[in-house]
Amino acid sequence: MKSKLRVISVIVFTILALASGYFVTQLQFSFDFEQFFPEGDEDLEYFRDFVENFEGDDNFLLVAVRREEGVFEQDFLQRFHQFSLATRDLPHITESQSLTKFSYPVKTPFAITSVPAIHINQPERYAADRERILNDERFVHNLISEDATTLVIFLKTIPSIQLGQAEELITALNEMIEEYEFEEYHYLGRPYFQKELVAMQKREITVSAIISGILVTIVMFLLFRRPWGIFVALVSIGLGMLLFMGLLGATGRELNAMAALYPVLMIIVGTSDVIHIMSKYIDELRKGERQDRAIVTTIKEIGLATLLTSVTTSIGFASLLTSKVGPIRDFGINAAIGVMVAYVTVIFFTTAVLSWFRADQIIKLGRGHAFWEKWMDRSYRFTLRYPARIAVGGMLTLFVALWGISKITTNYGIINNMPRGEKITEDFKFFEQQLTGFRPLEFAVTAREGYKASDWEVIQEIAKVENHLKNYPSIQAVASITAVYKSINQMMNNNSAEAYELPDNREQFQRYQRMAARVPKLNVNVLLSEDEEKARITSRINDVGADTIKQMGERIDRWITANTDTSVVSFKRTGTGLIIDKNAEYVRRDLLYGLGMAILVVSLLMALLFRNVKMLLISLVPNLFPLILAGALLGFLGIELEAGVSIVFAVIFGIAVDDTIHFLSKYKLARNKGLPVEKAMHITFLETGKAIVLTSIVLFFGFLVMLFSIHPPSVTIGLLISLTLVSALVSDLLLIPLMIRVMMRG
Repeated sequence: MKSKLRVISVIVFTILALASGYFVTQLQFSFDFEQFFPEGDEDLEYFRDFVENFEGDDNFLLVAVRREEGVFEQDFLQRFHQFSLATRDLPHITESQSLTKFSYPVKTPFAITSVPAIHINQPERYAADRERILNDERFVHNLISEDATTLVIFLKTIPSIQLGQAEELITALNEMIEEYEFEEYHYLGRPYFQKELVAMQKREITVSAIISGILVTIVMFLLFRRPWGIFVALVSIGLGMLLFMGLLGATGRELNAMAALYPVLMIIVGTSDVIHIMSKYIDELRKGERQDRAIVTTIKEIGLATLLTSVTTSIGFASLLTSKVGPIRDFGINAAIGVMVAYVTVIFFTTAVLSWFRADQIIKLGRGHAFWEKWMDRSYRFTLRYPARIAVGGMLTLFVALWGISKITTNYGIINNMPRGEKITEDFKFFEQQLTGFRPLEFAVTAREGYKASDWEVIQEIAKVENHLKNYPSIQAVASITAVYKSINQMMNNNSAEAYELPDNREQFQRYQRMAARVPKLNVNVLLSEDEEKARITSRINDVGADTIKQMGERIDRWITANTDTSVVSFKRTGTGLIIDKNAEYVRRDLLYGLGMAILVVSLLMALLFRNVKMLLISLVPNLFPLILAGALLGFLGIELEAGVSIVFAVIFGIAVDDTIHFLSKYKLARNKGLPVEKAMHITFLETGKAIVLTSIVLFFGFLVMLFSIHPPSVTIGLLISLTLVSALVSDLLLIPLMIRVMMRG
């Protein structure tokens, strides 16, 4: 490589690095549940129409305040009431409700008035207030816990609150709640999730980058033992990651829940490319080649193989574009781009810098080289002596793995995606156990022709469904337009708890209809559409798992079909929870379709490279084993297959195929030089075998970095990829020689 070209290359990459450094500061982060909606799904389109008629089901923030001795204590109630009043002034809040602000309507001879649910300044009435409230289904689990130790403030936020607004709201709320010195408090709701989970993303990216950097530094020290060798490797890897992150910032691509994988991925892919390039360059120098000739040979032989591995890895990631889930598609395209950025950096920057150095400046030669030669020679001879054992072991592994795959479940819950050891997770569990969960369960109610959703006949059918839902312990906070008429009936019967039910007959109901407009603060508009043709039943369901909820929903649907008058009204399940859970239905299908497409495209590339059907088969079989083993691990370890975890298979296929290509490319070059099969195989083990073992070690420990994550899916992804990439290495070193000897005789 000419000196002038080397200098130009270094200058260009220095300029790109400076620009990337600026654009990294412009990176944008995002999180909202809409990201995980499966685009193109018919239920999603229905839900969007439903939201237009009413409002979203996640535009709320719940604030639970707990007093271990019980909430019915005057000082506590006074502070809580003042706090609940103050929350009305929080940014992006449109409504604030709590028990201390609630009043029961009371009919008098002169007018309709109201009495407070809790007589804050009359402690002697607390016992009666407590008994009445805990017998009122509207309040228990919603605004007060069953044991009366927790009160809740319901804050209604502006629709589709954005990240910046959510951060502003939560910051203001934190400052406000500190002033009231409550002993324990918890939050639940979209703004809280947005703020905390984006903070988790930033933390994950930073931590994973630092730990990965430390790991790679240690690996490079053990490999090269020379300052310049370590320096060139680390600068090349770091530059690739900087250019990639800068590109994301420059193009305005938002970082979502999958972003924590980017630093690990870029460092590992970059390390793999660097090790292959530097190992080959050192080998050429040790053969006596001049530096300029050694770098040219390295680019010709390893550069082409590395290009192919980068393309196939990118194809593996690009297979995620078949997913209906936005963050998965974004991860796929971003990761594919990142792999190519790493390749370009190594080919144009690393080789330019590398060509200035002699072998003894890059690596400490000596016993280490002999060590690797000895172990690679032993590996080669093992495949030569025990082909039957390898074949039998492979078949047994396959059968056991298929059994594990049969045990895979998609019954994941929201809690599986919550950060470990963080307050947001503690808060989520608190609401699940003490109050109502976060996951909404909605039913859209549509009156048939000739009826309105507010008619007596329709209201009766709605009440049937409501009462049925209350039979499910995991479904809570059930509410609908029937609450209006139940409240009026209660008012007309001296506010007795037993009177909270629908009126007995049509005439009484029609009288209540006329009264409904005069009863304050019943918020009819959120439960009944303006044209009164549609209504909704709202509820929240505990986080019992996507498959469990689906089965429960199907049972409810069958009950509704069998027990309601479909000539009067129709019911349809909808809501944010249902739409997100539909991902479970698409994950497996998209996964198989995407991987199928990736395998097809990689097969075409292999066919072009090797121009031999047998070599094509030899190159694919070892890379199917890691995929099968990854599925088996999911089944045996009881890990639910959900959208985030599904990317494991694309990562495994994309990276595992790299070593296969390097191995077979070296074998092909040796055969093209006229060497017999066994001699070519032996040389491949000695030269390329060392590089793929080293890169596999880096990959193994690199992805194990994810074990430091507080995000459970990231931990799962790191563990699965690390373990299965080891199996990919074993497959390459054992199965490829076996298949070559069986299929390529002569």
